[in-house]
Amino acid sequence: MPKKSKAKTVKRRSSDDEQLPPKQSRIAEHSNTSISPLCFNSPVSLFESLIQPIGTEQFFREYWEKKPLHLQRSDPDTASYYQSLFQLSDLQSLCSHDLEYCSDVNVVRCINGKKKVFNKQGQVKNSDLNKNFVRNKATIQFHQPQRFKDELWRIQEKLECFFGALVGSNVYITPEESQGLPAHYDDIEVFVLQLEGQKRWLLYTPTVPLASEYSVESEERIGSPTHDIILKAGDLLYFPRGTIHQASTPAGVDHSTHLTLSTYQRMSWGDLLLDIFPRLLCDRSKTEVSLREGMPRRLLLGNSEGLDTGMQMASRLRSLADEMETGKQEVHSTHMKRDFIMNRLPPYSQQDLLTPSGRIPALEDMVCLRFKDHMVITVEPSQERTDEATELVVFVLHSLKNQRESHMMGESCDEEEEEDISRGLQFPLSHLPALQQLQQAEQLAVAQLQLPTEEAKRSLVLALWSESLLVVL
Repeated sequence: MPKKSKAKTVKRRSSDDEQLPPKQSRIAEHSNTSISPLCFNSPVSLFESLIQPIGTEQFFREYWEKKPLHLQRSDPDTASYYQSLFQLSDLQSLCSHDLEYCSDVNVVRCINGKKKVFNKQGQVKNSDLNKNFVRNKATIQFHQPQRFKDELWRIQEKLECFFGALVGSNVYITPEESQGLPAHYDDIEVFVLQLEGQKRWLLYTPTVPLASEYSVESEERIGSPTHDIILKAGDLLYFPRGTIHQASTPAGVDHSTHLTLSTYQRMSWGDLLLDIFPRLLCDRSKTEVSLREGMPRRLLLGNSEGLDTGMQMASRLRSLADEMETGKQEVHSTHMKRDFIMNRLPPYSQQDLLTPSGRIPALEDMVCLRFKDHMVITVEPSQERTDEATELVVFVLHSLKNQRESHMMGESCDEEEEEDISRGLQFPLSHLPALQQLQQAEQLAVAQLQLPTEEAKRSLVLALWSESLLVVL
C-alpha cells in the first residue's frame, strides 16, 4: 500500500484488444443502478453500513487489531452492488487507458509456494491479460481502481475521513483452482469485499503481531490455519495487519473477484513518536540546559569510562515526558499530517471545488468551514529563509487540489514539497486561536474571531473563502 503519489496523467487511447470469452462477457453484464447498501450521509454512517450488522463500538472493541471477522451476507442487493464496484469485464474498458505493468497491473500466480510474475514490458493490453488469465491461470491484480471507478472514489474518500488515514485498494481476479500470492502478511488493516464468485481464505496466527512491514512466510512456520473461510459475493472479511493469509478460487467457481480496502499503514504510536520527537527534542533543548550539555569524551568510540549512558539518556527523556504529561511542552505532529492531507483523495463531488462558494464574507456574517475532514492545521517553522531566528507560523493545508488519478501510486519526489504550500495557506502564529475556533464550531460570527482587529478578522475569512474552505451561512 504505497503512501505518496507521483503518478502519470491518465489518458485514453483507442484499442484493438480482444473481447473477453463469451462466458466471461455474460458474467460482466450488469446494471450501474445497483441499490447501494452503504450510507454516505457521513464517514461514520458509511463505516457502520459497511460492517453491519456489527456495530462500530463492538468492532473496535472486539476485532480491530485483535482478530479476524467474517460477515456473511445473503442479501442479493448487496451482492449486486458489490459486483458493480468492479468485475472481470471492466478490464476491457480500463485497458483503453495508458496502463502499465507493475505500476497499474500485476499478473501473478502462486506455484509450489512461490510467486511467478507474468508481467510484460510497457503498456497493458487486454488480449495479453486474457491469455494469461485463461492459459496460465494467473491472477490479475489491479492497483488502486478508485482512480477510475467513481463509486470506489466515493467509498474510499469517506473512509479516509473516518479513519483519518490513507485508504488504498486493490482488485484481485483469480481463475478457477488457482492462487495468486503465497502465504504472507501485510502492514495494513485489511477489509476484503467479495465482488464475484467465491474465494477460499486460510488465515494463520501472526508470527509478528501488528506487523510494520510485508513479508512472505514459509509453510513450515505458519502451522495450521485458524480460519478456513469461503467468501461469497456480498461477504466481507476483516483481519488485522500481521495476519498470515493465502487465498484461492475453489473448484467449480469460474473465477473470483475481490476488492481489498487497506488502511493504517505506518499509523502506530511508534510512527507518531518518530514524527514528533526530533522537533520536540529540538524545542526542549532551547530551554533545558541539561540537553545542551556535552556527552562524555570518546563515547562515540565505545569508551565512556564506565558511564551508564542508558541511565543518563533515560533521565533526560523522563524529564521531557513529565513536561509533556503536564502540558508544559507542546506536541506537534507535522510530517504525518502533511503526508496524509497531501496524498489523500480529494472530496467526492461533481462541483468545481476550486471556485469559492457563495458571497464574500463580511464582519457581520455567520460563517462555517467547508470540508473540515479535508484540512489540517500545523504549526511549523516559516518556509522563508532569513538570517534571523526561525519564526513559527500556522499552515492550513487541504486536499481540495489533490489529483484522484495519482492516489496511492508511489513515492512523491522531493520537488513536490514546494507544491505543498500551493495547496494551503500560511498565517502568523497569532491566528492559531481563531483558526481553532472555526475548526471546532459548527458556525461562528466573523466578529467573534479571536483576533485583535476587524481587518485581521476579515482578512482571515477572506483567505479561507478564496481557497474554497469557508462559506457564508
